[in-house]
Amino acid sequence: MIRLACDYQEGCHPKILEKLIATNLESTVGYGFDPYCESAKAKIRQACQAPNAEVFFLVGGTQTNSTVIRSILRPCEGVIAVTSGHINGHEAGAIEFGGHKVLTLPAHDGKMSAEDLERFIKLTFADASFEHGVIPAMVYISQSTETGSVYSLAELTAISEVAHRHDMPLFIDGARLGYGLASEGCDVTLADIARLADVFYIGGTKVGALLGEAVVFTNTAYTKHFFTIQKQSGAVLAKGRVIGIQFDVLFTDDLYMQISRHAVAMAMKLKEALKAKGYQFYSESPSNQQFVIVDNEKLKELEKSVQVSHWCAVDDSRTAIRLCTSWATTEETIDQVIEML
Repeated sequence: MIRLACDYQEGCHPKILEKLIATNLESTVGYGFDPYCESAKAKIRQACQAPNAEVFFLVGGTQTNSTVIRSILRPCEGVIAVTSGHINGHEAGAIEFGGHKVLTLPAHDGKMSAEDLERFIKLTFADASFEHGVIPAMVYISQSTETGSVYSLAELTAISEVAHRHDMPLFIDGARLGYGLASEGCDVTLADIARLADVFYIGGTKVGALLGEAVVFTNTAYTKHFFTIQKQSGAVLAKGRVIGIQFDVLFTDDLYMQISRHAVAMAMKLKEALKAKGYQFYSESPSNQQFVIVDNEKLKELEKSVQVSHWCAVDDSRTAIRLCTSWATTEETIDQVIEML
């Protein structure tokens, strides 16, 4: 069975596994204060061109989103996201479970527009009774988005300016950050992300690691007692080095971006071949997620050999499916899927 339903179905990059095995019997201090975590943090700061940033390691995306948001917002405050944002539709109400409402804006191919954000904030605070509702106090976006789209530098800059003009932190979900940065036509760098966001995370789970996300606070005003809140949320790994070692490897010799570029190259090969065969796409994704429209009968045949993600029904006879490439996707796999379709 070929599995392209998501981008975290393999284990980890072999170099990570080699390092985990080589260091397995070492005894280190726990909770992320070991030499490997410190080395990884230093490499991440260097890659972000943010020498004063504070870096924390958490296990997974939902845990990271809920912990970061809960640590920053006061009880009466909410976070602004687009309707298709991961925290709104794919995290089982984790943000609301933590006591904060997700305030939604329309998505434009998965992205938030600065104009919509500005309008929403102004209209909210222009209402004389706004204090009777949830107070918008944080902006959340993801790079890349749920539909595989990628924010341009101009779009990110505009959103950052609106958020900061209204004294709101910008939080960027980077579960697939590597694939976004490596996407075709992307003019955004990791340093740009660090400069424009107050807090973001570098996804490891979906980009080569066994597990783990690296949270980067470039605005350290928001880190007060973060470790304690992280601990309270069950988000501190006692054997913190398990994540630190992985990010130390990923940020050695540009491995993180190398494997991200490979995943995108495999996605582009698939996309170009299917377009040549006449397939239509649900969205024009430049990253590792491709959304292909397939006849339902053809889909039944395909699923005998390929695991895909059902995205949505296009009409009674066609379905949009998601095909995700990853750091581990081989050219042979892509050739097989092209032939089947």
